Amino acid sequence: MQFADRLQNVETSAIRELFKLLGKPGIISFAGGFPDPTLFDVEGIRQATDTVLREQPGAVLQYGATEGFPTLREALPAYMAAKGVQVASDGLIATTGSQQALDLIGKTMISPGDVVIVEAPTFLATIQCFRLYGAKVVGAPIDAHGVDVDALERLIAEHKPKLVYLIPSFANPSGAMLSQERRVRILELAARTQTLVVEDDPYGELHFDQPAPPSLLALSAQVPGSREWIAYCGSFSKVLSPGLRVGWLIAQPELLAKATMCKQFSDAHTSNLSQAIVAEYLKLQRMPAALDAVRQTYAKRAARMGQCLRAELGEAISFNQPLGGMFFWARLTGANGTDADAAALAKRAIEKLVAFVPGTPFYAHNPDTATLRLSFATADEAKIEEGIARLKQAL
Repeated sequence: MQFADRLQNVETSAIRELFKLLGKPGIISFAGGFPDPTLFDVEGIRQATDTVLREQPGAVLQYGATEGFPTLREALPAYMAAKGVQVASDGLIATTGSQQALDLIGKTMISPGDVVIVEAPTFLATIQCFRLYGAKVVGAPIDAHGVDVDALERLIAEHKPKLVYLIPSFANPSGAMLSQERRVRILELAARTQTLVVEDDPYGELHFDQPAPPSLLALSAQVPGSREWIAYCGSFSKVLSPGLRVGWLIAQPELLAKATMCKQFSDAHTSNLSQAIVAEYLKLQRMPAALDAVRQTYAKRAARMGQCLRAELGEAISFNQPLGGMFFWARLTGANGTDADAAALAKRAIEKLVAFVPGTPFYAHNPDTATLRLSFATADEAKIEEGIARLKQAL
């Protein structure tokens, strides 16, 4: 078969390929970016499901509007208002997870040869998505406080990108949290250079001790001319359930109209049933308590993983303790003659029945082969202790 030329620019996800190796009995996985299913508010979702199937079965089981199910589009402005964002119901569309929102942005904004700037490292699927539409993806350096704004400004001046993609709060894979000072500077930069900034915010509510700074979208009210250059991608996958596949996109009317048109071609609309369940769940006011339980659990697991990494691997690894989210981003130092090749370590670790993701696939170019991502979300503290001990044996 002669496949489309654009498929030559993308490869199968290295993470998905890794999962094929995780079927061994007894393996402890720090590889996936999944929320812990034991923390899902099953009872709340059941109540919401029962209500919508009892009260509006015809509507939720029928075809619906591409822009989104009415009750969800009415609920989301209040949900965003609690995050400091003022948006009308017609200022957003529902998407099948935030991943679809990114895909719609790729379809509507990227032509072959356009430059897109992302963080280095960044979410692997975003690199693949943008490359599928022919983008040249350029990485901007980051640290524990997010993207280096000075470097970003230089890259924007050099490349005149079609858009910049950022995960400001507890990013995947880096766990970095963009400081409020840098967020304001990015908004000023976006307004001054008229560069679209795509803000992906699936982890912002998974903070531990202190909430993340307000989103770029929320802070745009303080920076004249910046709001029109922000496209915000939200998701309930990490805070409620990924299986419901409900996200949303907030952007300027022209972009939303184009995205809606492209969504019509893709899937007609996101599941009405899923959207209605989420809207009803929000009405039940169960989200705060459910989120609090998730935050407390993840905070304990992150603390334990940090302790174990320091105790077991010592100088052989460096990392920043995450303040939220689901991930550690670490770097092998090669201290005391240890291996600094994360991909080689990953293969040995599988033999020791522990898994993580090497960092190389998260870079658009010039990867740091000593980096790796570890997720603490789905492993309890006992498994974290045992898994890091096994990782030491592989080192």
